[in-house]
Amino acid sequence: MPAFIYLASQSPRRRQLLEQLGVRHSLLLPNEGDDQQEDAEAIEAVLPGELPLDYVERVTGLKLDAAVARLERRGLAQAPILCSDTTVALGRRIYGKPDDAADARRMLGELSGNEHRVLTAVALQVGNKRLTALSESRVRFAVMTQAQIDAYVASGEPMGKAGAYGIQGLWRSTCPI
Repeated sequence: MPAFIYLASQSPRRRQLLEQLGVRHSLLLPNEGDDQQEDAEAIEAVLPGELPLDYVERVTGLKLDAAVARLERRGLAQAPILCSDTTVALGRRIYGKPDDAADARRMLGELSGNEHRVLTAVALQVGNKRLTALSESRVRFAVMTQAQIDAYVASGEPMGKAGAYGIQGLWRSTCPI
């Protein structure tokens, strides 16, 4: 395991996992100064007809490309760069991060009572070498009442999470799986 890596992710959960593993890391995120050319919305845009698996792998690769360029622009010391992205898919439909509370309620309502996939792509750049992996989990939600969905959305937790939920957070005590 490397002594130090850059983490190109805003996910608090990914930082927590690295800390639990004892991996020293520093965040390598876009900032307002030197990273104006990065367009996160364009990177995360779903292409017409794109399948969820292809989407999450493409987005992760593009995010890692941006992080490698960011490292070079900033003149930082060379070290491995870790990047990851997660998406939720119900059939061929991709559920990214909700735009607002109404969008989160819609997503959770559609996932209610259904089995869906949680796809996480991971990419590690070490010098000129890129290593990739993909994790696919299947999750089945019990049917949720509108009151359960509303309470969970009111907590604010769905915002910033693919599919509008985080399995490791309040979700476990609020809504049935």
